[in-house]
Amino acid sequence: MAAQKINEAHDHIAKAEKCLKTSMTKWKPDYDGAASEMAKAAVAFKNAKQFEQAKDAYLKEAEYQTENKTAYEQAGMMLKDMKRMPEAIQLIEKASVMYVENGTSGTAGIALDRAGKLDEAAVSIQKEKNMYKEIENYPTCFKKTIAQVLVHLHRGDFVAADKCVRESYSLPGFSGSEDCVAMETLLAAFDEQDEDGVNRVCNLPLLKYMDNDVSGYTFQNSIDYAKLAISLKAPGGGGGKKKKTPAAPQGGSTAPSQAEEDYEGGLC
Repeated sequence: MAAQKINEAHDHIAKAEKCLKTSMTKWKPDYDGAASEMAKAAVAFKNAKQFEQAKDAYLKEAEYQTENKTAYEQAGMMLKDMKRMPEAIQLIEKASVMYVENGTSGTAGIALDRAGKLDEAAVSIQKEKNMYKEIENYPTCFKKTIAQVLVHLHRGDFVAADKCVRESYSLPGFSGSEDCVAMETLLAAFDEQDEDGVNRVCNLPLLKYMDNDVSGYTFQNSIDYAKLAISLKAPGGGGGKKKKTPAAPQGGSTAPSQAEEDYEGGLC
């Protein structure tokens, strides 16, 4: 069985090489065709437990299709199976960056189509988090959880944000960590429409500077998580400090103070 799969893999490699050849009637290499054949070769090698060759085939596939993030991810997983963790992390992080760059380009919170981009960001972050969980890089998973919460709250989906935190309790070391406590506090403040509480959490260094360590890269061309944090507003907060309803004075007057009127319309 293994020998048959290895032979299949070599057949696909030969076809890939043929796709790259040019002639008088074929002026350009067929990179898409070559990438497709190398992907098939990689799967065949993987099924034959030839992980080193499978990894090389995936890298060739990525080389022929420069935007092929899945190929880098798969190559990284082959290295993980071979217990070559530093190399695995390098390739999986490369795939992670490509997922974000291709799925969530543009700074969130500014463009009119932010909601659509945040939907894509939510999907991309979950993929990245799953990859880091596979290689047991749990501290980065914690950062991804923070990113998920910020994205979901900006999308107006409190339930999804809360679910991300609850699911992260299964990650070793998450429960009781600085990341966990911050997200629990943020969700509680958000749920209580406590604008002050939301602001306090979102201005913590953990969130304010998280772009620099969310996965070892600064996503300059994608979601700016620091901006997502500082621009987050509690529902009903009016864009400013949450005001408390004053007790009615004995005369029955409930006229708002000047400070309250200043917050009534939010910050322009």
